[in-house]
Amino acid sequence: MATAANSLGSHAAHRTTPTAWTLRAVVSAHVAVIVGQPVFAGVYLTGDYDSLHWHAVGADVVTSIGYLQVIVAIIVWVRLRHLWPFLATMAVVAAETVQYFAGLDGALWLHLPLGVMTIAALVVLFIAVWRRPFPRREAHDA
Repeated sequence: MATAANSLGSHAAHRTTPTAWTLRAVVSAHVAVIVGQPVFAGVYLTGDYDSLHWHAVGADVVTSIGYLQVIVAIIVWVRLRHLWPFLATMAVVAAETVQYFAGLDGALWLHLPLGVMTIAALVVLFIAVWRRPFPRREAHDA
């Protein structure tokens, strides 16, 4: 009986917390909106010049969700003691920011390949946050 109680307690300790579920939700929204960006760009390149407006609006939404993801990743770091989501988010958001301004400047030589790499990195981050649990870790005294 004590073994069953211990296994239930250890299982509960490895469950994903609401804070981590929030990170998963934000990363999922981030992926959902970023995959629309190449679609809008492709439609624009076929001659539908109005879709450039949708690509610009999409860039604003993607960037805003990315900055929200930074805030959530900081909360995950502070509350759950998991640093890697913050570091990965910062890498993705830094690339998105550079890509955003490259797009505004018309530097397509940078904007297009960086966009592909950013989408790939965000998909990898999406897979990582959904594959592993986020239990709360205890702080280590130094």
